[in-house]
Amino acid sequence: MIEIAAQDRLGDFTLDVRLSVPDAGVTALFGPSGSGKTSLLNMIGGLRSPASGRIVIGESVLFDSDRRIDVPPEKRRIGYIFQEGRLFPHLTVQRNLVYGLRRTPNSERYVEPDQVIALLGIEALLDRRPARLSGGEKQRVAIGRALLSSPQILLMDEPLAALDAARKAEILPFIERLHGEITIPIVYVSHAMDEVLRIADTVAVFREGRVEAVGPVEELASRLDLTGQAGFGEAGTVLAAHVVEHDEAHAVTALDTPAGRIMVGRLDAPVGAKTRLRLRARDIALALEAPRQASFLNVLEGTVATLEQRDTGAVDVAVEIVPGVRIWAEVTQLAVERLALSERKPVHVLIKSVAVERYVR
Repeated sequence: MIEIAAQDRLGDFTLDVRLSVPDAGVTALFGPSGSGKTSLLNMIGGLRSPASGRIVIGESVLFDSDRRIDVPPEKRRIGYIFQEGRLFPHLTVQRNLVYGLRRTPNSERYVEPDQVIALLGIEALLDRRPARLSGGEKQRVAIGRALLSSPQILLMDEPLAALDAARKAEILPFIERLHGEITIPIVYVSHAMDEVLRIADTVAVFREGRVEAVGPVEELASRLDLTGQAGFGEAGTVLAAHVVEHDEAHAVTALDTPAGRIMVGRLDAPVGAKTRLRLRARDIALALEAPRQASFLNVLEGTVATLEQRDTGAVDVAVEIVPGVRIWAEVTQLAVERLALSERKPVHVLIKSVAVERYVR
């Protein structure tokens, strides 16, 4: 586990974080700018020491104010990716990569240059210098240099923030590949919901220097109390899923989810591939009976669990499909009255295939 307790005062800002997350997979530190995410990342990396607290990664104690332990950054075996690549401008890509390798004793190395170069798709860049690289290429090289130091953890501080949409689309698949091919834990700072849904396993929601909630992405991204306030955006439901089959003739893909089978537009992923679905509450319709002739490909049966009135006059309705699995729908007060919706009332959830957001993992 990664165990963190850190307290500090940064001008008028107070950081007081207590966090326990798995030392595997990707943990996203998520929240608005100025909420303390990067400050905590710097404390993990040793770039700043908290006033008090304890930071432990697995069996490694990096900081403990009571025991007066504060391991220097260069001895923490941590890879750090900043918003900008921060490559050495006078060195080629090859020599930037080797820099990370040379700083690691042979006994601690677990990756080789050829493996990292292939993983990040930078074979054609080795003889170039940073000035001849795009923003996305620079970040891939920076990730490669960090990996070749064989770190025990990889810290990524909004690595896509300085990139335009095209460059983000270029680099995201490579970050996803890290998740599947590199076994070290990754702590990823972001305030972009799409990035979190696409790459993270666990999310810690930050607000005003504190962790407001921590848990699996699907669970927290479906919590109504966190939408809007913590930056999750619109109310909705996030479901883990995997590809079951493709209907090539009709360009649709069948996915298995905890809520049952859901059909979406053709997904470019093999059978068995993991994905994540986001169902926006405003895109969900409710009916008392299953429609006989309608364009909805997804009709799920459930029972109304809760109804929550918004200030706008809309109503958020949580429908329990199976025990522990709920789908949120946003409807009008008029619809509530016409359907006579109340707790424990059976309803059908109608989901348009083209409205489902998909994040292949």
